[in-house]
Amino acid sequence: MTIVLPMPPLLRWLRRVLTGADTPARSTVGPAGPPAINELYHSRRLSMVRLAVLMVDDLSTAEDIVQDVFTALYRKHGAELRTIADPNAYLVAGVTNAARSALRRRRTARAYVPPPPGTAPAAEDEAMLGAGDQEVLRAMRGLTGRQRQVLVLRYWSDLSEEEIADVMRVSRGTVKSTAHRALSVLRARLGER
Repeated sequence: MTIVLPMPPLLRWLRRVLTGADTPARSTVGPAGPPAINELYHSRRLSMVRLAVLMVDDLSTAEDIVQDVFTALYRKHGAELRTIADPNAYLVAGVTNAARSALRRRRTARAYVPPPPGTAPAAEDEAMLGAGDQEVLRAMRGLTGRQRQVLVLRYWSDLSEEEIADVMRVSRGTVKSTAHRALSVLRARLGER
């Protein structure tokens, strides 16, 4: 036993849109073959816009999609459409594919997260430093954290090797070797021997 349920109105409407049954009674295929592009445009444009609106949920995007599909159809096949067996199927496929592409672009655009802005030095710090000082600071950024610590404590804070070893909780030999390596790297980067 087969039960036939009535088709919901939305599905009936969608079927009419896809088959072109909701358009005014115009002859789509006459004795000379398929319709001209302008006839097809006037008879199917609104149904194609409705189909695109169902897919992309935006009227202006849907109108752009349909316009682009008709433009591509005209560019590829000309005004007479003699090379297309079923122009309606071509339109439905074109609108469907273009709507999918629009949705992909929309999803990609929404997923993009701009990188966080980097920290910039204060303007007055940049103005107070000379070109040589800025070059040294750039070279210092290339050192390891421990190497920077040792150099800052030694030459900025004027601590002895023993005091630096106590502050950093390392041996005095580690402080000496770290400072030596850091100064070698800085000399190489700054071009000094």
